[in-house]
Amino acid sequence: MIGMSVRRPGQQAGGVYNQTTYGIRVTVTPSFLVDQSVPDENLYVWAYHVIIENLGDDTVQLMTRHWRITNACGVLQEIRGEGVVGQQPVLAPGDSFEYTSGCPLTTSSGFMMGSYRMLGGDGSLFDVDIPAFSLDSPYGPDRVH
Repeated sequence: MIGMSVRRPGQQAGGVYNQTTYGIRVTVTPSFLVDQSVPDENLYVWAYHVIIENLGDDTVQLMTRHWRITNACGVLQEIRGEGVVGQQPVLAPGDSFEYTSGCPLTTSSGFMMGSYRMLGGDGSLFDVDIPAFSLDSPYGPDRVH
């Protein structure tokens, strides 16, 4: 389920949710995984594909991630860690990095949002927003979006 690649200029990808902070655009496309979900056991699983694009003039490195995951009952889970999918990618101007990961919930919908801590070429640290995105399944009346 998890994968990654570095993309070069000119290779564009569409997305469902996107946001640009300090010249770094983050695009997220979530998808419900019917084959990994077991609604009778309150297990609902999504994949989310992320593209991080450096639209700025300086090379940056993704250092850490911070996710805020909220289920349909309003229960918040926070996840912090080094890099993404075991990587701390370096993005030169015009480069992109993409990966796919997953999120299980005990409710049939929810949403995620967060931030990446980036290291700039001048040694400064700054946060890049990950747009809020909806995790909707075809099950139950508790759809968030």
